[in-house]
Amino acid sequence: MQQVKNRVLIKFSGEALANENGFGIDTKILKYLADEIKSLKNAGFEIAIVIGGGNFIRGVSAAQDGVIKRTSGDYMGMMATVINAVAMQEALEFDGISSRVQSAIKMEQIAESFIVRRAIRHLEKGRVVIFAAGTGNPFFTTDTAGVLRASEIKANYIIKATKVDGVYDKDPKKYEDAKLLKELSYEEALKKHIRVMDDTAVALARENRLPIIVCDMFKKGNLLKILQNDENAKYSIVK
Repeated sequence: MQQVKNRVLIKFSGEALANENGFGIDTKILKYLADEIKSLKNAGFEIAIVIGGGNFIRGVSAAQDGVIKRTSGDYMGMMATVINAVAMQEALEFDGISSRVQSAIKMEQIAESFIVRRAIRHLEKGRVVIFAAGTGNPFFTTDTAGVLRASEIKANYIIKATKVDGVYDKDPKKYEDAKLLKELSYEEALKKHIRVMDDTAVALARENRLPIIVCDMFKKGNLLKILQNDENAKYSIVK
């Protein structure tokens, strides 16, 4: 697959948008993320986004006691990602950034349906494209959706923007001597069950030779430093 230089997909978790109670959407965080994306756009990067829905509901959690079927729980989670995508679009537009939401589930009044050629055309025209509703299928995470969409649009990287600096050899919250793993292979990530992304997402990234960057989204300017190969950028890469 011939990847496009300067085209990147950023995967945010839904929880990252939440307020201090872990639920809903904090508009201050939305504004912060929009500002970070604007800096990438100003530097000449084409940006696509996938956001989870965990700040509202997770399909696995919703279905854990059997009252709600797993498939229905997952569809509920997909709809939660649409809420987040529309919120992200509003924040970007407020910041003067043209954007489009494309949904894997038809929602004509809210978002375009996902069409890869149209998504690529939006990117080429300088718009940010936000992919919503996961893959459109139950039993697949938004991590897998992120890798799938990144592969389809021929992104050069997928960035998993989290609350940690990258991948560590052990839990840095529990062990002071935990070491940041600057680089590791897909095979290592799968064999050691390092929770970079779920195994399906990592395997799909390996198949498409799509590097996965893991970084802290709350370090201001870090995303731009990573993409500009700044030696002060802090992250891990799986390739």
